[in-house]
Amino acid sequence: GCNPLAETGRSKLQNQRAVLNQQILRAVRMRAGAENLLRATTNNKVREQVLLELSFVNSDLQILKEELEGLNISVEVYQNTEETFSIPLVPLGLKETKEVDFTLPLKDFILEHYSEDSSEYEDEIADLMDLRQACRTPSRDEAGIEMLISYFLQLGYVETRFFPPTRHMGVLFTWYDSFTGVPVCQQNLSLEKASILFNIGALYTQIGTRCNRQTQAGLENAVDAFQRAAGVLSYLKETFTHTPSYDMSPAMLNVLVKMMLAQAQECVFEQIGLPGIRNEFFTLVKMTQEVAKVGEVYMQVNTAMNQEPVKENIPYSWSKLAQVKSDHYKALAHYFIATILCDHELQPCDDEDQQEKALSQLYDYMPEGLMVLTVLKDKVQRKQLGKAHLRKAIVYHEEALRACGLCKKLRNIDVLQEVLTAAHKRSLLKYAQQETEDDFLSLVQAPDILSKTEHKIETIAPQFSKVKVKDFFRRLGPLPVFSAKQRWTAPRTIRIHREAGQLGFSLKGGSPAQVYCLDPGCSAASMGLKEGDYIVSVGGMDCKWLGVNEVLEKFKSVGEQPIEFEVISCQDTAASMHSKSATYSVGMQKTYSLICLAMEEDKIDHTKKAPLKLPFLSWGTKNRQKAASTLCLPSAVAGSSPIKKLSPFTLLNTESSLY
Repeated sequence: GCNPLAETGRSKLQNQRAVLNQQILRAVRMRAGAENLLRATTNNKVREQVLLELSFVNSDLQILKEELEGLNISVEVYQNTEETFSIPLVPLGLKETKEVDFTLPLKDFILEHYSEDSSEYEDEIADLMDLRQACRTPSRDEAGIEMLISYFLQLGYVETRFFPPTRHMGVLFTWYDSFTGVPVCQQNLSLEKASILFNIGALYTQIGTRCNRQTQAGLENAVDAFQRAAGVLSYLKETFTHTPSYDMSPAMLNVLVKMMLAQAQECVFEQIGLPGIRNEFFTLVKMTQEVAKVGEVYMQVNTAMNQEPVKENIPYSWSKLAQVKSDHYKALAHYFIATILCDHELQPCDDEDQQEKALSQLYDYMPEGLMVLTVLKDKVQRKQLGKAHLRKAIVYHEEALRACGLCKKLRNIDVLQEVLTAAHKRSLLKYAQQETEDDFLSLVQAPDILSKTEHKIETIAPQFSKVKVKDFFRRLGPLPVFSAKQRWTAPRTIRIHREAGQLGFSLKGGSPAQVYCLDPGCSAASMGLKEGDYIVSVGGMDCKWLGVNEVLEKFKSVGEQPIEFEVISCQDTAASMHSKSATYSVGMQKTYSLICLAMEEDKIDHTKKAPLKLPFLSWGTKNRQKAASTLCLPSAVAGSSPIKKLSPFTLLNTESSLY
């Protein structure tokens, strides 16, 4: 990873984000305590004082929220350093996390579950922790992407080897919401994997915004990066459907995917226009349809951002920027078609049918009394329709400037103001050139323009298989056999002599070799060898990864000496236990409530089939109206014991406490 102390613009933003996350966490804790005290007290003076404190906390949280939004719209830091006259693109900030110490939980599990000396695996555990630490500050290039994917794939190995489905490992993962700054803590490795996926998508967006948009190669790389970001976020949405963090909720991820695809479409339009837009009929028709497509996708993004529940959490400046871009590119579409109508009269040498066909593709309908061929031939009608498009372009330009002026964060982006103002002035100048004294007689309304693109933008699914990862804990043995789901006895030593050159048993399988066709009367059976045992070492040499032929070779190499080898036996899997977990997250954004989900498992009636657990977001919705406190518990589930009411102070002593 990058040097976390490096004084780059991006690292400064991430450090500010980390500081804000801590401040928000502190304010959320104060609010939680104040709300619980408000519920508990009956003293009017205390209630008045608590209400006053709550108002201060709410004000602080609102200020912190605005500061975090300012970081999310700090787009200048992520843009290419070359001077450019383009509207900035929006990247996602990386999610912040706390350090995690795997040492004791993994060493204990290796000793208990695999019956091996855990001190021999200290280097592997250190490698895992170093990789996680490096993933907190990835470089903004393909090497950073590869490192994050490597850790994500490594987590798959770790989950299979060390995280049994029946219990938690005591490792608490804490990740901060990218938009609200509120922490989510779980002992579930799924939170870690989902957050790493989010950061992979976020890093792709930062790579895309960094590309040089003044070159064809830079724009191609930007389009590819945004498509890959959309693919990773879409994969996250489909794979982890009940993440408790609002920035990874399905609704939010759906909006983010739309935004990344819209930015890719914007780069495609810039790529087409990079060599210059020739003032030629068919070229302008193509540009009109392409830019109309950009305006359309940004309008869809803006609509999605203003839907519940995303509206409460998406940065206001992002929503306004999507609206500004939608209006700006719609205005450009009307300007291009006005240029077609005002600057290109039908000449005798022109292909009349081709121009009619091309122009008719731009409209779903024509204004009453007008036909495409008539407009092409009639100079007056052509000019009137062209001016109608210019008027509509000016209206859209003015709306874009107005929307930009409503947002303080957007007003501070100088290049955005310059681009919008220059486009507005160009349309005004074009309209002034067409102005005549009889303008008041023109009542033609410009029709809407149909969008079309020759470059379809789609998500690119993540290709994890391209990154080759070696299992850190490979020495434990083949993963299908030596996993957290399988329980094994401690290794037993078997010492035998060959009987007429025979072992008394056969071997089968791949690695490790498995005993079968055991002769009950042989010396190996009398020493405790069982049918189905796995051979893990021969003569003190580890052979978990050796096949049948290789193990037999080791037996033969002993010669006439007694053969000593170690075996393990599979134990019956213990009855599944209800998983104990506590999930901490924010409630609704307006109150920044801290929702604690806790369940009592000790008295579960195992004779009854427990129904499926409600997803996190369903709990939050169901209890929102009756949540007078920051502590919201799900209603009792059939087949489980009553849920005890908890206070924040009782939570302080639990093994999975956030505090």
